[in-house]
Amino acid sequence: MSQVQSDQVRQHVRNRYKEIAIQDTSNSSCCSPSSAGSGCCGNVDEVSAKLGYSNEELSAVPQGANLGLGCGNPQAIASLHPGEVVLDLGSGAGFDCFLASKQVGETGQVYGVDMTPEMVSRARSNAVKNGYSNVNFRLGEIEHLPISDSSIDVIISNCVINLSPDKQQVFDESYRVLKKGGRLAISDIVTTAELPAEVKGDLDSLASCISGASTVEEVKAMLRTSGFENIVVEPKDNSREFIKDWVPGANMDDYIQSAVIQATKSRPEPSN
Repeated sequence: MSQVQSDQVRQHVRNRYKEIAIQDTSNSSCCSPSSAGSGCCGNVDEVSAKLGYSNEELSAVPQGANLGLGCGNPQAIASLHPGEVVLDLGSGAGFDCFLASKQVGETGQVYGVDMTPEMVSRARSNAVKNGYSNVNFRLGEIEHLPISDSSIDVIISNCVINLSPDKQQVFDESYRVLKKGGRLAISDIVTTAELPAEVKGDLDSLASCISGASTVEEVKAMLRTSGFENIVVEPKDNSREFIKDWVPGANMDDYIQSAVIQATKSRPEPSN
């Protein structure tokens, strides 16, 4: 993909999530594959419950932080501990960052990076209004993270990396910012069959977390190229239950599934 094409993809995605960020989503979800404002999946809490979030988690975040945009629950696999430093790739309005904030506690730190200014503004407003002192939101692209080398313990992300026009660069950057022994805990979309021709290359489908998805083997290969170890990419068959609602009548659950993606950055060799 050329630089011009990559920029076109990013701008299309940015515009779509700008629309979502500035609208009222207090009652209805703007789930990934539908046009902003459609309320395609119903109540955001109902949508997020299908993704694996508990009632306790859903009630623990500020109003307006949960936009119902994910495809899983990275919190369930991250195993966060007090004092850890966490980075959320594509943090949106801050939903997963606020949940992580409670797990890492006052001695920990959570960074959220998002390329949509309106999302970052909304997340920052949520943080200030609700007194989250250990959460920091930064404007930036996940292919070029505004984060120091070897500074992060855990990277989480929820249905975002599939949107990137350069996924290898995302994983390279993730490896760069992780500390030795740091880990990825990601929920994302993978393809399980070749997508229909009319879906491939369609920018609206890409911005909807469909046509930009990679296969399981492609994801594993990119992670290995970046240097990651202990790689697990596990599609979740039960994700068909919510994916089938993304584009009613299109049977997209025959082509894509949500997957758990985990990997670690190698630890330094012990000194003799």
